[in-house]
Amino acid sequence: MSDSTMTAWRQWRESPWGRLRYTLAEANLARHLGPDPLRVLDLAGGDGGDAVPLARRGHDVTIVDRSAEMLAAAKEDAEAAGVSVALVEADVADHGLDGFDVVLCHNLVQYAGDATACLASALEPLRTGGLLSVMAVNKHSAPLLAAIRETDPVAALTALETDQARSVTFDATMTLHTAEDVGDRLAALGCAVTGHYGIRAFCDYIADDQSKADPAFFADLERLELAVTARPPYPHLARQFQLTATKLG
Repeated sequence: MSDSTMTAWRQWRESPWGRLRYTLAEANLARHLGPDPLRVLDLAGGDGGDAVPLARRGHDVTIVDRSAEMLAAAKEDAEAAGVSVALVEADVADHGLDGFDVVLCHNLVQYAGDATACLASALEPLRTGGLLSVMAVNKHSAPLLAAIRETDPVAALTALETDQARSVTFDATMTLHTAEDVGDRLAALGCAVTGHYGIRAFCDYIADDQSKADPAFFADLERLELAVTARPPYPHLARQFQLTATKLG
């Protein structure tokens, strides 16, 4: 990973929308995790944005990522938080780990050439009865962003007919999915979907980014996002969706 890409990522993490992404994911997962420590595997977990908060809650967390720079940042953040996180530098489909109670597959599916194969690979290290959390960019959000934030109805019409988009931060092509599509794929792989949540149902459509940096405005926005993350129809409209599913066998 280049220095410029790493810098762009860390800046995104610290932005209001980046902070909301992790706060909402943690809150949604907390609905499904009991008080006892669990073994958690974070696939393509990067610099530990999901992993470190889970470790702070007492879970035994392992991050798999192929970027040494990301893993070094995760180690630094974990140490600053006073927790330990296991780090494995490997491809997410070739790590050789198994027996986990929880597997996170966050923002990985949209970069995979075969979404079903990606989900199947994420399920392999998960024990039967364990919890899978999948997060991805929501295809339904692309036309909304073009029409509302960019005030470009022509671009919105185009977005209705394509599942391709660009990741500015990583300068990569993404394939956009819907929660319904991913849920059907999980069902075909032997899972039962237990939760459907929205990540940033309002934030990304507000064009005034400067206001989001104001602490009082951000606090109000965070409360709003937390209030609607599981409240229909907002999960269908959010920039990202998060699904939780139980592995049945």
